[in-house]
Amino acid sequence: MSVHLPDVLLDDVEIGRHATFGKHLNGHAGHGGYTGPVLDGLANGTCVGEGVPRGSDNDLLLAHEVGYRSGWFLSVVATFWHNDEQNTVGTNACSIVKGLTDFSRGWVTHDEDVLPPPQVHADVDHGSGTFRHFFAEFDVVFLRSHFSRYVLSGFMLISEPFGCVHDVLNILVERVVIITPRIFSAKREDHVRGTIQMFLNVCIFLIKHLRKSVLLYDGSLEEAQVIEPPMEAYDEFHQRVQDIHRLSALQGHLGWDQEVLMPSKGASSRGEMMAWLAGKRHEQLTDGRMGELLEALEREELNDDQAANVREMRRAYDQAVRLPKSFVESFAQARSEALVAWQSAREASDFEAFKPSLSHLIAMTKEKIALLGITSTPYDVLLDEYEVGMKVEDYDPLFAGLRERLVPLLQAITSAQAAAEMPSLPAALSFPIEAQKAFCEAVSKNMGFDFEAGRMDASTHPFSAGLWPGDTRFTTRFDEKDPFSCLYAVMHETGHALYEQGLDHQHRFTPRGAAVSLGVHESQSRFWENQIGRTPAFWKVVLPWFRSSFPDAPDWDEHTLNRLANRVEKGFIRVEADEVTYNLHVMLRYEIEKQLFNGDLEVDDLPKAWNSMFKSWFDVEVPEDRLGCLQDIHWSMGAFGYFPTYTLGNLYAAQLLEAMAQELGDIDALVATGDWQPMLDWLRPRIHERGSQVSPAQLIEDATGLPPSPEPFLRYVERKYGALYGLN
Repeated sequence: MSVHLPDVLLDDVEIGRHATFGKHLNGHAGHGGYTGPVLDGLANGTCVGEGVPRGSDNDLLLAHEVGYRSGWFLSVVATFWHNDEQNTVGTNACSIVKGLTDFSRGWVTHDEDVLPPPQVHADVDHGSGTFRHFFAEFDVVFLRSHFSRYVLSGFMLISEPFGCVHDVLNILVERVVIITPRIFSAKREDHVRGTIQMFLNVCIFLIKHLRKSVLLYDGSLEEAQVIEPPMEAYDEFHQRVQDIHRLSALQGHLGWDQEVLMPSKGASSRGEMMAWLAGKRHEQLTDGRMGELLEALEREELNDDQAANVREMRRAYDQAVRLPKSFVESFAQARSEALVAWQSAREASDFEAFKPSLSHLIAMTKEKIALLGITSTPYDVLLDEYEVGMKVEDYDPLFAGLRERLVPLLQAITSAQAAAEMPSLPAALSFPIEAQKAFCEAVSKNMGFDFEAGRMDASTHPFSAGLWPGDTRFTTRFDEKDPFSCLYAVMHETGHALYEQGLDHQHRFTPRGAAVSLGVHESQSRFWENQIGRTPAFWKVVLPWFRSSFPDAPDWDEHTLNRLANRVEKGFIRVEADEVTYNLHVMLRYEIEKQLFNGDLEVDDLPKAWNSMFKSWFDVEVPEDRLGCLQDIHWSMGAFGYFPTYTLGNLYAAQLLEAMAQELGDIDALVATGDWQPMLDWLRPRIHERGSQVSPAQLIEDATGLPPSPEPFLRYVERKYGALYGLN
């Protein structure tokens, strides 16, 4: 943290011969000049008193920038000349100091070069009472740990001759109480006695307060820095980061409750609560002290975990400071209200009912883009929020390359299915919800989910929420005519939940202890849902559970169930899509969002644009909005730019599967044993426990030995479906 002085004072400061608190900045010993006192707002150029002369040439003002802009502390360095001209200003400053500290015993002024013999000023409010050198720092933000940091001008006092040290206030900071600071004696009468007393004062000051923080002067004001010990600064930073993340967890908890338990009439109040929490979190994140700590820590040698926290918080801080608190609160409330509107509109399949809320969210998101700053395209700002560094220029060629390989594969599979007799779910058959729930919980538990540290519930749209260490929740939805819908939603969300449960909780409530990106998060869900869950080996293990849960179902074997699970259809619902068409669903949403935020599509025209694009890509007419543009929850949450991370998750998952097979051997054979713990154990140290230690791309490269690539995924689907439908 650099020392900043107001411009008005810069001409007053020069190197002198005195040693005040050791080697310090000093001024000429002439008379008539003045340097004004500074109270806290030093960084903003704020001085106490009025009529401060500019460009005066004697004495000093040196203070460190305290920077706790949230308040509760005082940093004062003041120098006054003992002449009547400055009495008014001096009294002004002294009154302020007295109000904060109650100098009932007075203080001593002493300077052998400038002032007459030492004088006692017992009443600081008296017009003639002023002082030569006064230094005090109150730093009570961390009273729980007695005191935080103390800054001295010059080198370490212990190495300097104390006879040159001027008056020091002996400030005693206890756990709860600040003892009134005062000089040991307010009645000293000569220089020798004053010097001895000051020696004692300084010794006690050192014993009581001196930490590792020292304000060093290297020869110019610009080079003066507060050297804050890395660990002490990092400890404060760490505490602030944890507080911010605890607020995020509270937001997540309320969000979970809103989707799972909250009665519909609670929507308005919940929106207010979410807005209030968002505002509080924003206040803490954008606090000036956070910026100072980041600046200080970025200059230090940190370990990998500390560096990751600083890196991620720098990114969050730089974005947050561009957004006004009022905007953050309004956006949070708009999202909360839009979620309720979407739920009812989806149920009624009525886009018009959702359109006002969606239009408002899109308008606010465009405002957010403008506040954050446009890069190459407005949509890039949103894409970067969910996968750092990814832009339109990255996704466009990626999606084009995938379409080039997936569309011919889809056509070949469609032709093969038409020529073959494919199994299907009997229309008259019902799969009871309670039986589905029990079956899916058994699968989730076998995957490794700890139900003593989490739970499963039902919601309109399946989701997972890692709320606290020891509390990870996920939801699913039920269709009595299709047990596969619930099963694969549960496997998908359990994959997310396993990631949350596997994070290194010694780094809880920090970026280092959180998932690195949505793309990596989706890789965990898609890995378990598809690479494990849609295989004959999986069905061999769960077949007994399936039969006991649904005794009225046909006597299917694992191969028939696997074909049912891997049927390729040009369906409407993304979350129920097969692995071949799934990424096409993602690409459609990507194109719609890109047009919305690049100004090529209006909200009024969204359903028509959706249906037209779906017909072009899938050759199927969308019959109603519930099966079209209203099917996903993301837009009601303002999560524009999220969808492409699903495709990244598919790519990462396939690459992880190849790397896992190189170390563990045949994965199908491993799955067929029914013991899936080795796969989870492989993922834990490579993905889960590393949190946000490195970037997403680096994490995948570290885990697999290769940079992220679409080729493993394309090999996977072409091999799998080629074998399933005899295309090879």
